[in-house]
Amino acid sequence: MVTHSTPPGGKDAPRDDTKDEAAAADASAEVLDFPESEAGATSEGEGLAEGESMESDDPLAVLKAEADGLRQEVTELKDQLLRALAEAENVRNRAKREREETLRYAAAPLAKDLLPVADNLHRAIEAVPAEAAEADERLKGLLVGVEMTEKALLDTLAKHGVAQVDPLGEKLDPHRHEAMMEVQDPSKPSGTVAQVFEIGYVLHERLLRPARVAVAKGGPAPGAAKSSDDTAGEERQS
Repeated sequence: MVTHSTPPGGKDAPRDDTKDEAAAADASAEVLDFPESEAGATSEGEGLAEGESMESDDPLAVLKAEADGLRQEVTELKDQLLRALAEAENVRNRAKREREETLRYAAAPLAKDLLPVADNLHRAIEAVPAEAAEADERLKGLLVGVEMTEKALLDTLAKHGVAQVDPLGEKLDPHRHEAMMEVQDPSKPSGTVAQVFEIGYVLHERLLRPARVAVAKGGPAPGAAKSSDDTAGEERQS
């Protein structure tokens, strides 16, 4: 019997499949062998990026942000509107007050020009003695006419808010009286008006001309004089 021998590794040698499968498994293990922490970090980063992308692409979130911005803008515009309306109202009120004040004191220039006329009429009346007027009928008639003219002028001024300031016996008011001199008069309280040289005038609350007066001095203080008068009145009642 003849025996054929085949050299090892020859063409007809059978393949060892078990060794090939083991080599493939080792190669796969090397490819898949990387640190576990790096895998976790990569997965986490991909998750955050995906979450941010989903959040930015969320239409409800976008609409909510736009609505918040619009509400803020509306609040600011409403505040500006209220401020503008308040300023406009202040301007209207100021213009109204100025217009009313202009109309209220429109007669001031004319009234000032007529004051010397009233003064001259008053001086003319005071210049005629009562005895002379009674003795002369024509002089008396002239005096009556001048008095009627003065009254008509004062009534006309009063219709426009002009009033006289006759402070005889009153305490001196530097805002409405002009002290021309001091007179020694122990019978009158110090600081009171003892004589009126020229009557003053006011237009409503505005002073047109101060009253020119003489102030008493040498008498008791106004408070002391009042107290003494009250005491005298009580004694008379008792």
